[in-house]
Amino acid sequence: MEHTEEDTLPLHRPAASGWSPFAPDGPPPGEDRTPASGAPGHPLPPAAPPTAPVAAFPDQPGALERVGVTADDFSSRRVVPPRSPVAETGLRGALHRLSLGLVALPPSAREQAYLQAIETVRRNFGGLRQVTIVNPKGGAGKTVAVLMLAMTFGRHRGGYVLAWDNNETQGTLGMRAQQDFHIRTVRDLLRDLDHFKGPTGRVGDLSQYVRAQGGAMFDVLASDESATAGEMLTARAFGDLREAVSRFYKLIVVDTGNNVRAQNWQAAIDATDQLVVTMSARNDSAETAARMLDHLEQTGRRDLVRNAVSVVSMPAHRKDVDLPAVQRHFAARTRAVLLAPYEKLLDSGEPIRYDSLSKASSGAWLRIGSAVAEGL
Repeated sequence: MEHTEEDTLPLHRPAASGWSPFAPDGPPPGEDRTPASGAPGHPLPPAAPPTAPVAAFPDQPGALERVGVTADDFSSRRVVPPRSPVAETGLRGALHRLSLGLVALPPSAREQAYLQAIETVRRNFGGLRQVTIVNPKGGAGKTVAVLMLAMTFGRHRGGYVLAWDNNETQGTLGMRAQQDFHIRTVRDLLRDLDHFKGPTGRVGDLSQYVRAQGGAMFDVLASDESATAGEMLTARAFGDLREAVSRFYKLIVVDTGNNVRAQNWQAAIDATDQLVVTMSARNDSAETAARMLDHLEQTGRRDLVRNAVSVVSMPAHRKDVDLPAVQRHFAARTRAVLLAPYEKLLDSGEPIRYDSLSKASSGAWLRIGSAVAEGL
């Protein structure tokens, strides 16, 4: 195509507003190209309807209207929408792997429930939270529940979880937990508590008093394991200890003793964010838990009871166990009732090997942990 001199001429915008070179064909305002009236062969065309004004050039002042925006509107462009979940377990997950990712099926209902439970456990609690495990009867599964909940939260939240044995005398949490390089207990920490009250206290120093649980990603503060220990812990002692450890942990899971009148038992209840009531499926264990709930309601803790989570540990055999009656009673008084399946490893009395737990137990305690997290 041949270029003429006219092609190289610069484009001039007339100063008149409302005209644009991109407007429909027609002369600029002020220039009349209409043939003269009555010219031979040029009849007058019909009058065209008025056209809407064409928007001004973007680089002209006032072309872009100001609107009320903030920096948050600008930064929102960084938000990346979540990817659609793809099945990783079961037959759907196997097809995804065998097809090298070409077959991407959504998770099954069971896997979706599992993923949702993990997200609930990982949620931000907005500050320090305390979960307190209670039942005045021995053998009700309190210690196992403390360790399993601490393991569930520790693994899925990446640590910062403390399991604390607040037994008024001799506790067993330290016996069921994995052992560490020392055997110090809560009384040793209480004796040296001044070191952690000021700016000199560090988490590395606290490791001399708590027992790390390795891959379970939580620590244990054991009670005195001697039957000839000194006086029982007071409410003030509990408060001082809690203030010290709260500087290093985001979640504290407290094991309690069997005396609801003990000062440290009452102090733990007063500091509780989420109550967990444990019991075996046996009638005596459940009845003791029910009477304890009566005590809490009568002492002004009705809301704590209503929001509690009840955990029923199943025995090896269900003979002579009236499980429906237990479930009905505690479902009427607490927020949730969940079952913990029988696990021989947990019933052995030995230190718990967390990596040896069955999938059934791990899954059940994840669901229990999710229910607990909903109350935090």
